[in-house]
Amino acid sequence: MNIKGFRRMLLGEKMPDKNDPKYKERYERDVEAGRRFAKATRIDKAAAKVQGFADMHRRLFLAIVFGFIVSALAWNIYRLTVVYRHQPARRTATEIQDSVFRERHKALQGSEMGESKNKATTP
Repeated sequence: MNIKGFRRMLLGEKMPDKNDPKYKERYERDVEAGRRFAKATRIDKAAAKVQGFADMHRRLFLAIVFGFIVSALAWNIYRLTVVYRHQPARRTATEIQDSVFRERHKALQGSEMGESKNKATTP
C-alpha cells in the first residue's frame, strides 16, 4: 500500500478497486511494472523455486521458516537481556569532578614528594 492508499484508509475515503474502470488502467500499469521488475531481477524465478521446494517438502519448509522466526525472536530476547543487565554505574557530575580533583591532587603530591626527596639527598 502506498502513501495515498494509507491516507485514504485513515481519512475514510473509498479505496480504489482493481476492477473499478477509473483505476483499472493504473492498476494494470502498476502490476505490469512490478512483473517487469521481478523478471529483470529474477525474483520471479527465485520465488518459483522456493514455492516448488515448499510444495515438495512442506514440513521441512515450515520447520525452516518457523525455526528462523524462533531463532530471531530468541536472539532479540537475548540482546534485550544483555543490554538491560549492562547498566553502567551512574555517577553524578559532582562525583566525577571530585574524582578528577583527587587524581590531580595525588599527582601533585607525588611530584612534590619527588622534589623533596631530591632536596634531602643533595645537601
